[in-house]
Amino acid sequence: MAYGRGGRRLMGPLLAVNSVVYMILLGLAGWSLDKYIDGQQNHPHLGGNPSTIFLLVYALIAGVIGACSVFLGFAHLRVWNNVSLASAATSATIAVAVTALAFGSMGYRLVCKQITMGGHRGKRLQTLEAFIAISGVSQLLYLLLLHAGIFSSRYGPAYNG
Repeated sequence: MAYGRGGRRLMGPLLAVNSVVYMILLGLAGWSLDKYIDGQQNHPHLGGNPSTIFLLVYALIAGVIGACSVFLGFAHLRVWNNVSLASAATSATIAVAVTALAFGSMGYRLVCKQITMGGHRGKRLQTLEAFIAISGVSQLLYLLLLHAGIFSSRYGPAYNG
C-alpha cells in the first residue's frame, strides 16, 4: 500500500457525508431561528421551550465551523501533506468542541436540556437535535481519521515531518 493511501480512501466519503450533514444542520437551524425571531414559537414544526434559542444559536455556530472544517478537509485531501494536515486537524478539533457544546457533553447540555425540559418540540426541532448528534459523531470520526497518521504513515501524513 502506498504512502498514506489507507486514510485517504476513507476521508473522501466521510467528508462528503459531513458536508451534507452540516448543510442540513445549517438549513434547519437557520429556518428555526428565523421562525423563532419572528415570534412563531407555536409553529407546528418548531415549538420549543426556554432553552430553544440557545440551542439554535449554538447549532448555527457549530454548523458554520463544521462547514469550514469540511472545506479545509477537502483542501487537505487534495494536497495531502503535513502543512495541510495541521490546518485540517485544528479546524476539525474546534468543530468537534463546538458541536459537543451544542449537543451537551461539555456541561451546557443544550440538546440534552432541550429534550429533558420537555414541552412541545416540533418535527424540525427534533430533526435538528438528531442532526447535531449525527454531526458530532461524524466529525469525531473524521478527527480520529486525521490523527491516524500518528500511529502509522500508512494512514496519512505523519506528524514528524
